[in-house]
Amino acid sequence: MIFLRLLLGLAVTVLLATCARRPTKLEIYDVVINHVTIVDVVTGELRPNQVVAIARGKIVEIQVADKDSYAAKQYVNGNGRYLIPGLWDMHVHFRGGDSLIAANKKSLTLFLAHGITTVRDAGGDLTPSVYQWRSELAAGRIAGPNIFTSGPKIDGPQAYWPGSLEVETPAQIRRALDSLQRLKVDYVKIYDSKISGAAYLNTIKYAQRRGMKTTGHMPYSVKLSDAVKNGLDATEHLYYVFKACSSKEDSLTALVKASLKTPKPLGLFAVLPTVYDTYSPAAATRIFQLMAKRQTAAVPTLHIQKTLAELPGNDHSQDTLRAYIDPKIQATYARRLASARLQSPAANAFSRKLNAKFMSLIPLMQAEGVPILAGSDSGPFNSFIYPGASLQDELLLLVQAGLTPLQALQTATINGARFMGVAGRTGTIAPSKDADLLLLTANPLEDINNIRKIDTVVSRGKAYPAPALANLMRAIKNQ
Repeated sequence: MIFLRLLLGLAVTVLLATCARRPTKLEIYDVVINHVTIVDVVTGELRPNQVVAIARGKIVEIQVADKDSYAAKQYVNGNGRYLIPGLWDMHVHFRGGDSLIAANKKSLTLFLAHGITTVRDAGGDLTPSVYQWRSELAAGRIAGPNIFTSGPKIDGPQAYWPGSLEVETPAQIRRALDSLQRLKVDYVKIYDSKISGAAYLNTIKYAQRRGMKTTGHMPYSVKLSDAVKNGLDATEHLYYVFKACSSKEDSLTALVKASLKTPKPLGLFAVLPTVYDTYSPAAATRIFQLMAKRQTAAVPTLHIQKTLAELPGNDHSQDTLRAYIDPKIQATYARRLASARLQSPAANAFSRKLNAKFMSLIPLMQAEGVPILAGSDSGPFNSFIYPGASLQDELLLLVQAGLTPLQALQTATINGARFMGVAGRTGTIAPSKDADLLLLTANPLEDINNIRKIDTVVSRGKAYPAPALANLMRAIKNQ
């Protein structure tokens, strides 16, 4: 009898311990998505008729739907729908000074309403506000995406963007990195308006020694291959990749260096036509293979390049999303718009030609194994690049450039998670992963345009059906 009591007690203890580890079908989940087809963004496999149970911000259970019921606070009908990980926008900006804090904050809603559950802030002057938003988001006081941030950019003396950390000497670089580490930034963003080639490479080298991830623009006085070998983790936009595809990269780099000692130094846009004319498939293959070997990612930002090239001929006054952009941010669009309208017909024609060339690089990089990250470059001063929708447009352009819909989805899901070092907890759909999900009414693997057909967004384990997202949008429109 004593043995039976001990055995029974042990069984109860094991049962209680098991229940404590994870919710079971006898408990109440926060969200349950029934009869859904899960899209595996790694393999492209479709797993139909699944039930996904969510609790405390995590995916707890995934099983084939059966007659057993799951008790939930919130049910989502997944029948005829497709579940993918929430999208990542790997290049956005929160900036513009204190007068634009509230205006920038509104964009959090726009991201979420378009299925973006994570963004990477690529440098600005609102770092304290960004950290405050992160706290509010984590506490559930506001709705919006997860935010990774670089904090202030690193640049040279008299930097173009306000709030930048200006460096030239090794001591200044170390102090700048010290300050970023105190801020606990997620990575280091380097800009190229004034930074010298030596300071640029040293910033990468010193950050690498500290275990800090680096991305950025880069001065044309530096070769991308040297930056990659120093440890650069990602290159933003394609201007710098493109220069490395020139058969004359060495001589062009030397020419730019020499011009820095003259009253009129050569900038990126002065050199681009020559880079275009000296494009070399062999040089392109060399740099792509090096990037793949070192796993240096590229963030193409095709949509902003296309939008800005077409500014002189496009009328954005009737854009439906413009109504959701704060007037103070809309006012910042004027600078680029005025510049575009002053462009000569020849310059405008070259911009369009350059866009096509940039598009042609995408499948070549993919084939060589270069990690590609989807980014929109949305934010103040970047005219008509609307938060949320612009990332969707970026994915469409990546497919037009030659990626498959699955490959395009990878650039905005698992690739972002891998780059930020969090693939163990997000970026795919599996038990124990973060419940940041996007439910679509059509299969995105058949047509990438289907990422616009949003039924529900799940963020931090809370489901936002389409009507709820519409209410959030109306609220910021009326603010």
